[in-house]
Amino acid sequence: MSWQDQLSDLVYSTDKGKIKPDKVKSITPTDGFAKVRRETKGRKGKGVMVISGLGLDTKALKDLASKLKKSCGTGGSVVDETIEIQGDNREAIQKILEKSGYKVKFIGG
Repeated sequence: MSWQDQLSDLVYSTDKGKIKPDKVKSITPTDGFAKVRRETKGRKGKGVMVISGLGLDTKALKDLASKLKKSCGTGGSVVDETIEIQGDNREAIQKILEKSGYKVKFIGG
């Protein structure tokens, strides 16, 4: 084993500065259905609508989340590959997702 193989976990080099690993995220493919569910777990009883199964990259998810938040008049965020919208706005979310070309499937109660 050469010394170069042992240095494969190099953290800092004086030649190039801080070496950052390539972050390649794979996007989970969609089946054409946007899954919408209501969650209250871990939120002190306050409900949020969680939208998953969209198969979009982070930038597209943030754009769609922004559109959903503006139309519902509430807050929300993008967490991993899901969008969380505060409150129970199923009809407004369904209309926007259908305009975007998704079939909406409500999961849970």
